[in-house]
Amino acid sequence: MCFVCGQQNPVGLRLDFYEDSKTGWVRAEFSLPAEYQGYPGVVHGGIVAAILDETASRVVMVGGDEDNFMATLRLSVRYRRPTPTETPLLAVGCLERMGGLGARVSGEIRLSDGTVTAECDATLGKLPETFRERWEEEKSDWRVYE
Repeated sequence: MCFVCGQQNPVGLRLDFYEDSKTGWVRAEFSLPAEYQGYPGVVHGGIVAAILDETASRVVMVGGDEDNFMATLRLSVRYRRPTPTETPLLAVGCLERMGGLGARVSGEIRLSDGTVTAECDATLGKLPETFRERWEEEKSDWRVYE
């Protein structure tokens, strides 16, 4: 039921995330309908932030490490230009640094010509075991595809 990736969420975005074998990044191609706009023809900033958050956090799962699930501790978003609705978009995320109990990651949303509409930096942290047990039943929806 995740808002960004949950395939059974009737109001969710239903994004699928793929590992880019050339770069080691995570990517998702999508287009958002007008129902997700803030201003006419522009994706709501909160939706943009949610997509960046989800994209960046998937990077720690690259290489098939789906048990390396982490939660966002800090997210900084920079809106470079309006992100249009009804337009092909690409979200990418990359690992900046992994270590200890967490990771530093970054992400971008791009137009088809490569123009960046928004970007983020995030700090992720490992989750307590009690949370991971509750997550198990939805684990299959949180995968990163090869």
